[in-house]
Amino acid sequence: MRAIPRDPLLAIARGLLWFLMGVFALAGAACLVAVLPVLIFRSDIAAGLAVDAPDVSSGHLMIALVGLLLVTALMMGLLLRMLYHLKRIVDTVGEGDPFVPENATRLTGMAWLSLDVQILGIPLAGLGQWLAHMAKASGAMHLDFSDGNVSGNGLLLMLVLFILARVFRKGAEMRAELAETV
Repeated sequence: MRAIPRDPLLAIARGLLWFLMGVFALAGAACLVAVLPVLIFRSDIAAGLAVDAPDVSSGHLMIALVGLLLVTALMMGLLLRMLYHLKRIVDTVGEGDPFVPENATRLTGMAWLSLDVQILGIPLAGLGQWLAHMAKASGAMHLDFSDGNVSGNGLLLMLVLFILARVFRKGAEMRAELAETV
């Protein structure tokens, strides 16, 4: 197959994927780094909360905050891995050979990662709602985590990725059979 050297769409896709990978890596790292100050300065944070929100248990708030940061960091890692798979697929398109078995495996991996992100969204929304409830009860701040449901779009994406994986797997098989007959 021949490579596609100067396709502007592929160039834009590569640039956008690199940008998004950087954003997700930075966001995940920031969440992980933020856990340390929360743990180190938990007594100072608790003292501040005791003044601003005396009815809120600072221990529970710290657990929720650290949990929220860790689950978010994990989600960013999953999304980063998903984008890496997509970048590798885009690279094979640029090389002129997208129907390879590795791309079917990558698409299957992306589908499972999509499901993982949907599943992680449940505790993430739960922690967010818990934080919002505690903040609202104290009158300290107003947070809204009301959209904590599993996304229909995310489930549709997962289904499409599984189907595309089968299409790519079948395309690779057909191409291999054709190569054997020629």
